[in-house]
Amino acid sequence: MAAHGSAFPVAKLALNNSVPPILMASLRMGLVLIILIPFWRFKIPEKKYISPLIIFSISMGVFVYVFMNLSLYYSTIISPIIVGSQLAIPFGILASALMLGENINKKKWFLIFTAFVGILIIFYDPQLRDNFLGLLFAGLMALFFGLAQVYSRQLKSLDTSLLNASVGIFGFTILLITSYFIEGNTLLNIKNINLGSWILILYQAIIVSLCAHLLMFYLYKFYTVGQIFPFYSLFPIFGIILTFLIFGEVPTILFILGGIIVITSVILLHKIK
Repeated sequence: MAAHGSAFPVAKLALNNSVPPILMASLRMGLVLIILIPFWRFKIPEKKYISPLIIFSISMGVFVYVFMNLSLYYSTIISPIIVGSQLAIPFGILASALMLGENINKKKWFLIFTAFVGILIIFYDPQLRDNFLGLLFAGLMALFFGLAQVYSRQLKSLDTSLLNASVGIFGFTILLITSYFIEGNTLLNIKNINLGSWILILYQAIIVSLCAHLLMFYLYKFYTVGQIFPFYSLFPIFGIILTFLIFGEVPTILFILGGIIVITSVILLHKIK
């Protein structure tokens, strides 16, 4: 969770070094793909998995990472973005209900409502006056993360390396093309990335995208999802602490109140069957 939480301030450091946000997301996915190539058996999955695998890969590898970077790029403060990412859980539950017909009881509806109320409280923080676009992108990041989790349920039988490699292929290719047409001067931008920024991008690819996820998959072999998931509430806490240490951000009363409501709602959502 410390690794997951560190993704946001580390990405902001790279963006502050003038690395274009879409290009940075593409390079992160490209590095993940290169590292995974020796472990991927290049086995094409069965036809029934193709469609959900493509949608999962685009949602996770393209939209989640590009909206994460755009939210940080258009925000001067990071902590609300970290808390906003927690909306992935209620978005995932809503997507499951709409797409898979899963039932949402009254308790879950109440907690989904309170999670959005918490975000609304943060939204009225005076410090966010010039950061509304960043919060919008953070909401889109959470939406596509929740959508990706729904499709991941249909891919449980596939090898983990295949899933990560697929995310890397779609993420790297689509984002690189998008960066070329939107940000322009792709080769020049890559050439201008300094060593410090490359280290930050490598950290995101290796520590966050690979190691943190592999550690979670390892834990799932010995513990249930119900035992592990409450620890996800630590990821925004670690992220906010690192944001304070790196950027000196001091949370306001409204942010603390809204953050507590959002994180508590998310924890309780996972305890209700």
